[in-house]
Amino acid sequence: MAVRYVVDLTDEERHKLKEIISKNKASRYTIVNAYILLRSDIACGWIYEEVAKAYDVSTKKVEFARKRFVEEGLEAALSRKPVTNAHRRKMTGEEEAHLIALCCSQAPEGYEAWTLRILADTMVE
Repeated sequence: MAVRYVVDLTDEERHKLKEIISKNKASRYTIVNAYILLRSDIACGWIYEEVAKAYDVSTKKVEFARKRFVEEGLEAALSRKPVTNAHRRKMTGEEEAHLIALCCSQAPEGYEAWTLRILADTMVE
């Protein structure tokens, strides 16, 4: 795999990563990424496959950590990305209560139980 993201740590960044690892108080994600960045440093010279094998992670994870470091900086590479896929509710609480009451009621004539299709059609009515 060709090196696409070159990690060139400063002495201060190296010190911070070593401190994170030695204290062992951070999350596993942060500690693993700290190890990855230290071994990915130009001064160390490890390639993707060596780093991945040493820390039992995929080469994709190594590439992702390097990419975040190069593009967003050390702090971003050490922390998880915030979740941005906030789901919009499709039903209000009142509609949900109505659906639950409907499910608990007797199924329509000719049916033994409610099906999703019949529930959907009844809710639309």
